[in-house]
Amino acid sequence: MDNAATNSQSAAGWPPVKSGPLITSGIVIGIGVTVALAGLAIAASHVVAATRTWSKELEIPPSQLAKLKWEQAKTAAASGASTWREHPNAQARLVRRGADHTSG
Repeated sequence: MDNAATNSQSAAGWPPVKSGPLITSGIVIGIGVTVALAGLAIAASHVVAATRTWSKELEIPPSQLAKLKWEQAKTAAASGASTWREHPNAQARLVRRGADHTSG
């Protein structure tokens, strides 16, 4: 087969595509992504600034509040654990019914 026959067979399977609209759409997509990233950066900077302002207005700084809540949680856990261990039902032994596991 000659080269012209091969080119016509491979070109027959694909529709004709112009490169101009593809290049233009790629450029428009790139511009859109750039604008979206700029919007995301502006929104993120606003959220960070608002969070800093809110944090400065608090009576108790977040780090101290976290320490306070951690101490409260540790105290509550210790109290709950000791109550659980000292409860009268904790001393009772549970026995299964039905199966006799003794040999004899």
